[in-house]
Amino acid sequence: MIYVVGIGPGGLDEITPRALEAMKACGIISGYSRYVDLVRDVLPDKKFSVWAMRQERERCIDALRLSQSGQDVALISGGDSGVYGMAGLMLEVASGTGEEVRVIPGMTAANSAGAVLGAPLMNDYVTISLSDLLTDWATIERRLEAACMGDFVVCVYNPASRHRPDNFRKACEILLRHRPAETPAGYVRNSGREGQSHEVTTLGKICECDIDMLCTAIIGNSQSYILDGKIITSRGYILR
Repeated sequence: MIYVVGIGPGGLDEITPRALEAMKACGIISGYSRYVDLVRDVLPDKKFSVWAMRQERERCIDALRLSQSGQDVALISGGDSGVYGMAGLMLEVASGTGEEVRVIPGMTAANSAGAVLGAPLMNDYVTISLSDLLTDWATIERRLEAACMGDFVVCVYNPASRHRPDNFRKACEILLRHRPAETPAGYVRNSGREGQSHEVTTLGKICECDIDMLCTAIIGNSQSYILDGKIITSRGYILR
């Protein structure tokens, strides 16, 4: 059996009981080194298969091999396994083999960051990853434009890295063509983990912030506002 498990943003108190039980049921925990480090202490009796970034396909092939040998494997992803995680690829790799794959959801970064910043996701929103490793930048630009046309709140995953330091700035430039600079915005670094920090600001100023791969950024829409230091996107309720 292969369990593809979303472990949430990283804090042990944000791993769902279902995810924890799935990992406890397995003899081997497989995943990217950063995610494995987050669960080692809570699963001290397990064997760990540790992988580097960009070895996703090899990771799935190895999980399939272990399952075919009769071992239960937990293939873990940060956040939710089906949101920029390993679920889709694992299902593709296992297709036609007869091996059972169970996808176990977890709290994704949009939820954890949204809670820290207030309630910015109260109405319709989109998540857009700025990583152009698997999606070309032209497609990412079109998705940003489309989000603006639909007046969606935009939750940005993978905003910037050493290899692509300008992607978040370029994304903000696209959003600023359609939204006022005063639009509420914010980011959370290390959401749910040690060293968590955040800032509530505006679209015009967030591009000047120190945004990296450890951050999730949220840009409000025309219904978003800041109240008592928190971002709220109105859903239309009438206060009495």
